[in-house]
Amino acid sequence: MSNPVPHESSPDGFYDVAIIGAGVVGCAVARRFALAGARVVLIEKGTDILSGASKANSAILHTGFDAPPDSLELELVRKGREEYLSIHRELGLSLVRTGALVCAWSAGEHESLHGIEQQAHANGVQAVRPLSAAQARALVPALSSRLVAALEVEGEHVIDPWSAPLAYVTQAMALGATVLRATELLHGTFDGTWTLQTSTGTLRAGAVINCAGLYGDRVDRCLELPERFEIRPRKGQFVVLDKAAFRHVPRIILPVPTAITKGIVICPTAFGNVLIGPTAEEQPDRTRASLETDTLEALLQRGAELLPILRTMPVSATYAGLRPATEQKAYRVYSAPAQRAITLGGIRSTGLSAALGLAAHALHLYERFGTPLTPPPGIPDIRVPNLTETEERDWQRADHGEIICHCERVTRREIEAALASPLPPGDPGGFKRRTRAGMGRCQGFYCGARVAEMTQGCFSNPPPAATGSQGDTP
Repeated sequence: MSNPVPHESSPDGFYDVAIIGAGVVGCAVARRFALAGARVVLIEKGTDILSGASKANSAILHTGFDAPPDSLELELVRKGREEYLSIHRELGLSLVRTGALVCAWSAGEHESLHGIEQQAHANGVQAVRPLSAAQARALVPALSSRLVAALEVEGEHVIDPWSAPLAYVTQAMALGATVLRATELLHGTFDGTWTLQTSTGTLRAGAVINCAGLYGDRVDRCLELPERFEIRPRKGQFVVLDKAAFRHVPRIILPVPTAITKGIVICPTAFGNVLIGPTAEEQPDRTRASLETDTLEALLQRGAELLPILRTMPVSATYAGLRPATEQKAYRVYSAPAQRAITLGGIRSTGLSAALGLAAHALHLYERFGTPLTPPPGIPDIRVPNLTETEERDWQRADHGEIICHCERVTRREIEAALASPLPPGDPGGFKRRTRAGMGRCQGFYCGARVAEMTQGCFSNPPPAATGSQGDTP
């Protein structure tokens, strides 16, 4: 880029911290540093937050019962979960207390349950108990008669995976943080402070934090930091079943995990659907997560084997996402005090649960750089709208205006509020994640034209009048 112009969002064009990547981890880091008093800029190359790996996940708030013992991942999942539980009500965030069953479908898997229970206890998760097949089916009657035994993990729950990072970044913005979307990092140099060349101008910052997910290794390269890991994208495909399936899956149904993957999960969602997935398929492409009919049919078949009633349930949507796996299973977290840089890399399936813990850990690493921060005198109150089936929705309140999306019961007032919010959606995907319009049974077939009319001029890539029967998110 030639002759880049400086950004003017900060009065003097300088920020204490520049955060690269506005996925769930980047949004949580922005909040934590803004709460500490830092002048924060959050840089995202996509047209909206959560444009990368964070837009597609199973939305489970993990306990860490099966995390590697004595690992950084375990520590940060536990801390992140604890903070989420302490702040979710004040931010208007969901918590569906489902609990989970780790199900054994063979004698060999049954033998593994005792080790999983011991690991859970060693990881500080005590609310686990072995169940006979009959006891498990008393909790989830739809489970197949093939079930051998199960382990109940009471603390595994589900949340709204998109409202949480939106709340984090909204609170950061209320504290003065700047969010730059459609802004790609091109190169960074350090000479006591950072000069960051981006696709939309030049930034200066006292420190940088790499939260770039699927591009974490490339961002380290752009910053001329040591190349310490390689992202190996891992695709996960999901099937979303209609809301009629929800009552048959009151618990998260987990498989006995392997050394490679946690396996296929059958999971209720906070929106009243049921997920089956994800797969675990390594691929070189970092941007495109294709859907394959044979794989999706295999997921449906597996779901029907474990809970036969699901065979009769219609599919609402299918989607695929990419996880930023690396050549190691562990989180790839590094601090370079001499360059005032922190990398939060290789954050895979537990990123939603660990995000707040990772943010606190990043602040702890930053404090070692020796630059004190002064917390603001007060913390602004923010609440994001509830989109889940677990709390009162806007359609249940008076004077909400017309219902735009009847499948998800999205009101005109909700859409107008999202478009007028401090961080309005930057693209059609972001609009869906903020409102759920078009994410129901008909996938926008009926409301698509009305949505296109209401959002005219809001996005550089407008939504089509009807999106068809396939969605990219649950």
